[in-house]
Amino acid sequence: MTKATRKATELAVVMAAHNEAGAVGQVVRKCRSVIGDNFDIVVVDDGSTDATAAEAAQAGARVLKLWPNGGKGAAMRVGIAESTAEWLIFIDADGQDDPAEIPLLLAERGEGVGLVNGSRFLGHLKQGSIHPANRIGNIALTRLFGKLFGQPITDSQAGFRLVRGDAVRALTLRGDEYEFETEVMGKLLLKGYRVIEVPVTRDARAAGSTDFRRVRNGLRILRMMVGLRLSRR
Repeated sequence: MTKATRKATELAVVMAAHNEAGAVGQVVRKCRSVIGDNFDIVVVDDGSTDATAAEAAQAGARVLKLWPNGGKGAAMRVGIAESTAEWLIFIDADGQDDPAEIPLLLAERGEGVGLVNGSRFLGHLKQGSIHPANRIGNIALTRLFGKLFGQPITDSQAGFRLVRGDAVRALTLRGDEYEFETEVMGKLLLKGYRVIEVPVTRDARAAGSTDFRRVRNGLRILRMMVGLRLSRR
């Protein structure tokens, strides 16, 4: 299927998945129940060694398979490049985000809006949804992000967001891992786009375990935001 013959281009869902069998199929089905059958759902299987790809395809997603595992950011770049949609929904494949809240993000589309951020910290964090140390680190990094970019953001690392397709496809994105979220938000702000936040719910993982490594990825995120601010591109 070529880009020209894919499903309607108003909206698409893009998610990266690495060993998310037991969760990804449910996420795809819930997204489909919200956005309907006319829009694309792209799952980028980032070097999984389990049944992630099969589950996603069976649930109705278009699956792109990468090998070996390259990291969330690397997978998301592939998904972004494969979509022609006007707006892209980014959502995690682990079941922590609630697809039923997609309309909350869609409602904020407007002139000059580049990103609608689903903030866990404005919304509701259910038991087991985030490790206490990760929460502290996230809040600290988000506060630094706000100071560096002059934007009162509450959740710079949110994975559940709505992004303007042409804007994100025009960015030169380099982050291979979890610094991807910071890179996208920072670069859109530097391009003059507005970022809006809405409260969302965050649940515990439906299955599997996270690839996030607190020290390693925290330092990568810090390096990304400082580098963006210094380079302004």
